Amino acid sequence: MNPQAAKVSLRQQLVTCAVFCVLAGVVMLFHRNAYGSVFVSGLPLTYQMLLGIAFGAIYWVASLLGSRFVAGRRATRHMAESYNRLDLSGLNPLWMALAAGVGEELLFRGALQPVLGIWLTSVAFVLVHIRAYRLDALNKRVLLQSVSIFAISVALGYLALYAGLLTAILVHAAMDAVGLFFIRRMARSATTPMPG
Repeated sequence: MNPQAAKVSLRQQLVTCAVFCVLAGVVMLFHRNAYGSVFVSGLPLTYQMLLGIAFGAIYWVASLLGSRFVAGRRATRHMAESYNRLDLSGLNPLWMALAAGVGEELLFRGALQPVLGIWLTSVAFVLVHIRAYRLDALNKRVLLQSVSIFAISVALGYLALYAGLLTAILVHAAMDAVGLFFIRRMARSATTPMPG
């Protein structure tokens, strides 16, 4: 990747979130099967929040343990390069993760899933992430990443269906935050000169 390429800013991520929220609102407005009251379906909000935080914490611990095994792999380096174009300074990873969690979950789980079902919504979710993950060529890495994005989408779909949309939003945001902070740490360690 060209180091001189413009970074994707927090503002651009927030605009994308706003666009997804507007699209979700349009779908919900014109399709009666979409969740009209997305935050009140499922478990009570307190339980949704607690479940979201718990699943997010479990994902965080699993990622910390798993990062030791995947840090040097080519697929991990490719993903880090894909996300290196994001401005991950300061607390941007947290705000970007929250924006993605809210915008994508409102659109995919809150608006599209009641209309298309979990499986077709998950296919659409993978298609939207083609550019972000650079899934532009058919090879083993692309296939594995696409399958993992699809599986995550299906899991988020079932969380939204059975627990509630807030749970899916919090889990999605936690997963993205962990990933973005991990990418930032990898990028910093790659540019830090070795002592000696």
